[in-house]
Amino acid sequence: MGSEQPWTRPARRGRPARTGLLAAGAGLGLCLVGVAGLGAWNVQMLAGAGDQVRDGADGFLREVAAGDVERAYERLCAQSRSRWSAVGFAGWVRTPPVVTGYEIVDVSVRTKGGRPTGTVRARLTRDGGAGEDRTVTMVKEDGRWRVCGDPF
Repeated sequence: MGSEQPWTRPARRGRPARTGLLAAGAGLGLCLVGVAGLGAWNVQMLAGAGDQVRDGADGFLREVAAGDVERAYERLCAQSRSRWSAVGFAGWVRTPPVVTGYEIVDVSVRTKGGRPTGTVRARLTRDGGAGEDRTVTMVKEDGRWRVCGDPF
């Protein structure tokens, strides 16, 4: 008689559903890790920017209150400098009632269109003691936070 065939294991059925679910789970996990990393980077960037935004606005307002309009003009963003010449800005800032003091009330930083922007609320003191609340918009440009828009 012939020799016996060795025992062979029966073929396993393929499990395409399980394989698909494992691949989808791995892809979802990878996406979640990426989103968490991007969120952590964004929080870290914005948390450190608050002090820089405050310093930029503080320098600008200090120079305006001291009458150093030329240095204050240099703290404007490119968009604002394209709207006002240095002479026009100086005339505008020196128009009575001029700013004689200020107090920074609040600073906030957020991203807008993928770019960080800051908002500084300040209480300005004018000649004669009149006060007014103003919002100063700050943008990051050339590695520095600059005043953008209409600060007064």
